[in-house]
Amino acid sequence: MWFQCSTFSFTFFIHALCCFVTTMGYEYKMKTFDALIDHFSFSSQETFPLRYAVNDSYWKGDGGPVFFYTGNEGTIELFIENTGFIWEAAPDFNALIVFAEHRYYGKSLPFGNDSFSSPNKTGYLTSLQAIADFVDLIQFLKANVSGARNSPFIAIGGSYGGMLSAWFKMKYPHIIAGAIASSAPIWQFAGMNPCNTFAKTVTADFTRESPECSNSIRRSWKAIDNVTASDEGRSWLSDSWRLCEHLAGDGAALKEWLSEIYEDLAMMNFPYAAKFHHSLPAYPIKAVCSHLTDSSLPDRQLLDSLFRAVSVYFNHTGDARCLDTDVAHLYADLGTDGWDYQTCTEVVQGMCQDGVEDMFEPYSFDFASYSDSCYSRWGVRPSLSEGINLYGGRDISTAANIVLTNGLLDPWSGLGVLRNVSETAVALVMPDTPHHLDLRASNPADPASVRRVREILRESIGRWAAEHRAALSE
Repeated sequence: MWFQCSTFSFTFFIHALCCFVTTMGYEYKMKTFDALIDHFSFSSQETFPLRYAVNDSYWKGDGGPVFFYTGNEGTIELFIENTGFIWEAAPDFNALIVFAEHRYYGKSLPFGNDSFSSPNKTGYLTSLQAIADFVDLIQFLKANVSGARNSPFIAIGGSYGGMLSAWFKMKYPHIIAGAIASSAPIWQFAGMNPCNTFAKTVTADFTRESPECSNSIRRSWKAIDNVTASDEGRSWLSDSWRLCEHLAGDGAALKEWLSEIYEDLAMMNFPYAAKFHHSLPAYPIKAVCSHLTDSSLPDRQLLDSLFRAVSVYFNHTGDARCLDTDVAHLYADLGTDGWDYQTCTEVVQGMCQDGVEDMFEPYSFDFASYSDSCYSRWGVRPSLSEGINLYGGRDISTAANIVLTNGLLDPWSGLGVLRNVSETAVALVMPDTPHHLDLRASNPADPASVRRVREILRESIGRWAAEHRAALSE
């Protein structure tokens, strides 16, 4: 990555910043926009610098479409680098590319380093406030980018960003012409699906490679308990697994780490070598399962096999000095504080596991204790109904011009939309793909289903842009 920056100011709305950046072959200018901290009261006009990235290489300034990425729960650079579909489609439409960072993530911190210091500061971290940021930014772009005043804006996002794109179109149908929501689990809220839906899909991904693989993982929890019951066993496991910190207690932190990486592997089970959170080989679950072929092994032998298996995740490159089991370090490029807060307020996921239909340790979601833990960490209590009340739950038949895509190997797919909800809010299902593969850059290893979905996405963009132009001429 290289930088060449200079500073200037367009108007009082925008700070600074024409910073040319090239990363992963994508060039863009990083800018900031003065976003209101609170969009929903008139008590304060206080603002903060919201970052966004722009590429106008293909833009002809004649009212062409604007591809507007609705930023996720992390630094915007991560999604710039991993949303190749936008970069590949833009030349065909002479589109302006904009990636907007989500408030409280990356460097878009309303109160700087104090943004997570107290409930009265963190309380402005909501999906509605973030979408309102995007509305104001689009209005600013329309007013200040030559040729954009009458442009159709297309919201595009994956995962939580996909949820935002879908909700954006539902809440502000007059602001954007259409929305692409990839791997967007907008039906994940409590009571909308069985609580073990996610865990069952993760397990199915591993069982698909080998029943012995998922059975080995299912048995490993008890094996860890047995081994860590003694000081000698903890020392053995710490040494044999090359843990960065000697194992203490009952191995709960190690088991939490393992659960997280199995979920991550299911989401990132791409058909080619890739790097998102970590460098992974092609079909990493296949590589993991190649080491888990006998679930009947004695405890220590089973755990030896499991270490070789998980090394595919944490040390595929061979560069890791030791195994760090701090879950927070898994997602250093994501905003773990911000997302933890959001799941303690409006995005309550309420997942469970039973150890029978899935390969995880049994876990029942207890809302009361979860609420207490959220209050202890953040001084807030979660709402089970907030997301449904805000965005309609399954009652979204009035939604229009949204394409919702899901790969059935993605654990989030069971919490997403798998059927059409209106004439123009349609679901596209890819039976053989993981998490938002359709938004990544094209690759020779892409399944045919992904290639076809990308064709439909392009067709949808073209149709939305044509409808927008036709409406302007009426």
